[in-house]
Order: sequence, then structure tokens, then C-alpha cells
Amino acid sequence: MSATTMPVSTAKDAEPSRPRPWPPTIWALLVITLVARGFGFAYPFLSYHLKDLGYTTAAVGHALAVFGIGWLVGQLLTGWAADRLGRRRTLVAAMLTAAVCLPVMSQAHAFAAVCTGALIAGIVYDAPRPVVSAAIADLIADDGQRAAVNGWRHGAVNIGAAITGAVGGLLAGQLGFPVLFWFNAATCAACALLAHRYLDDDTPAASARPSEPAARTPLRSAVRDARLWLLWMASVAALTCAAGMFTVLPLLMEDDGLAADAYGWTQVANAGAVVVLTPLLNPWLRRRCDGSQPVTGLLAVGSLLLGAGMGSAGLADTTAGYSLAVAAAVPGEIVFFIAANDIVTKISPVHARGLYAGIWGSTLAVAVIIAPVLAAVSLTSGGGVLAALTTLAAGAMGAALCLPLAGLTQRRTASRVTAVPVPAAT
Repeated sequence: MSATTMPVSTAKDAEPSRPRPWPPTIWALLVITLVARGFGFAYPFLSYHLKDLGYTTAAVGHALAVFGIGWLVGQLLTGWAADRLGRRRTLVAAMLTAAVCLPVMSQAHAFAAVCTGALIAGIVYDAPRPVVSAAIADLIADDGQRAAVNGWRHGAVNIGAAITGAVGGLLAGQLGFPVLFWFNAATCAACALLAHRYLDDDTPAASARPSEPAARTPLRSAVRDARLWLLWMASVAALTCAAGMFTVLPLLMEDDGLAADAYGWTQVANAGAVVVLTPLLNPWLRRRCDGSQPVTGLLAVGSLLLGAGMGSAGLADTTAGYSLAVAAAVPGEIVFFIAANDIVTKISPVHARGLYAGIWGSTLAVAVIIAPVLAAVSLTSGGGVLAALTTLAAGAMGAALCLPLAGLTQRRTASRVTAVPVPAAT
């Protein structure tokens, strides 16, 4: 009988884990993440652009909904393409599509053309997320080092979001909203060049294809993996809290009579907390993630901290109070995103890393849809206190879903470790 399981210990396992310099491709991926998010004006300023064109609030809402649908579809599509076509081809194609689409959308006036542009822009808006996740998993085998990379990657996303608001507002005030889409397109083209230069010309390797008949395709692997769907539901619940930072917070602050610049200060507080806390939390998170077991406990902690932090915003009524609430949510955000990326990487088969990352990446698009609806209902029914309680409940729900997720992941890990071939009886 042939042994198909790995031995419990190997010479490689016995070697001490030493940090290694990150390859240039990792730095390129982090720069792409920062640039794509920092100059990703399409989503946050689309409503202002359409209002400037004279569209009604209802029409703007429909266009933003179409964008959200595209965002959701785009995560699944780019994740699937990353496995089928390769990381570099997918990322270059998505960024070039954005570079062509965004200027056209900025010139569109007919509502059908606007919605078509919004759909395509939504598809490519967050395209780097699943591709970068899969590429990092390919390049960094050490669990702790991968957690450190993902920590700085999350920091790049948050710093980029702060840049988007500050630079986008300045450019829009001086040059108008259509110029934002041209800048967005130019930076997407630059990201495509970076991806083409630094990512390998990869194709799905024959060695990465599964041999088991039950998992011949990435889609079948994903559909049948209960761990992925528990992670998906827990992430939607937790990210509903995180999405409140840019969907619910303006509603709460407007309800308290605070001006738009007050919201800008909360984003400064968010970026500042990320810059300060990322290097402090990264070493600890790296040690916690350095092992074969997915860190479901950290995921639960992150979800609870997000719920408590963003929930406290429902009790604030000043700029300082809202800024403090946003900063309080940052530790949970950092812990949650690093833990979630660790779990996605550890549960995904090599041949389905892109699809798993894409399915998980769709949780943010879903959360962006749920958060403002939940907040509107809460504010209408019970004011800020009810909004605080529902946000806290969402975080608690995400943490509760981590319990069955932990049971499944521990069972799978234990079955792999104990499945040692037994010699045949003579």
C-alpha cells in the first residue's frame, strides 16, 4: 500500500524558523495594494460625480448598487481567473480594463451607460485583493512571515483609504470630479506595469492540480468546504462592523449635526492608529500565526473588538468621540484581517487559492451593502443606542460562528496528523 500522508516530523520541520528578506515581488504587491487603494477614487466619489451630473438620489443609489454587484462578482471572477489564467495575467488584465473603463465612465451621461460603467468599474475596483492574497500564499511558505506581510498589506489598504479621501477631495475641488477617474485610470495602468514587471509569467502548474477525483476543480473544492462558508459568514458579520467606518459613520455624524470635515478627522484617526499599531501588533500576530493550525481564536477576538469599537460610535456625539471610536476599532480590524488571511491560506488547496481568496474577498462587498441598511433601520427605530447594540451584536455573531469553524479546522488538522500509514499484516 502506498503512503500518501506526510510524516509527522521532517528534517525541514526541525530547522529553526528564521525571518528571510521579502522577495521584490512582495514589495511590488504591497505597492500595488497601496497605489490601487490610495488612488481608487471610483467608488467613494461616484455619488458626488453623479450628483454633479444632475441625477436624483434614487438614481445615484441604483448606480451605487450596480457598482456593489460588480464588486461582488469581481472578487469571484478575479479569484477564479487567478487560478485558471495565472496571477500576473489576471492582475494585468484587470488593471488595464480599469484604465480603459474609468475615463469612459467619467464622460458618460446616459443612465444606461453610467450603470454599465459602474458595473465594470465595480468588477475591477478591488481586483488586486484575491490575486495578491493568492500570490502572497505562493511566495511565502512560512506562516509567521506571511502574517507579517499581510499585516503591512492591511496597513497599506488603510493608509490608501486615507489618501483617497484627502487627495480626492483636493483634486475634485480644484479640477472637478471627472479628473478623479482619469487619475484613477492612470494609477491602474501603473499597477498593470508593476505587475507585468515583477510578477512571474505564471500558469497553473501541473503539480498544483489535485489528484483526488472529488476535488478536480477549484469550484468543487470550494463548494464542498464547510470551513470556507463558516469563515465567509463570520467575516460578513465582522466586516459589517468594519464597513460602518465608511458607510454608517457619516450617517451618525450627520444626524448629530457634524460637518463633512469632521468625518475627515475620523479617517485621519483611523490611519494614524493603523500606522502606530501595525508595527506593534505584527510581531505578536506573527508568532500566533506561526503554526499549522488556523487561528480561529484570533478571528473571534478581532470580530468582538470590531463590534465593540464601531458599536461605541453609536454612543458618540462629538468629532473627538467618533475619532476615538474609530481608533478603538483598529486593533480588532488588524487582528481580524491577519487572522482571516491566515485561515484562508491554510484551508485552501494549492490549486484553488485564488478562488478561495476571491470568495472570502466578496465578504467586504456584501458587508458594504448590509451595513448602511442595518444602520438606517437602527437609527430610525432606536437612534444611536440601537445602532450601537446592532453593531455589537454583529461582532458577537461573527465571534460565535468561529466556534464551529474552530471545530472543523481542528478536526481536519488532527485527521491529517494522525493519518499515518499502518504496515500491512504479514
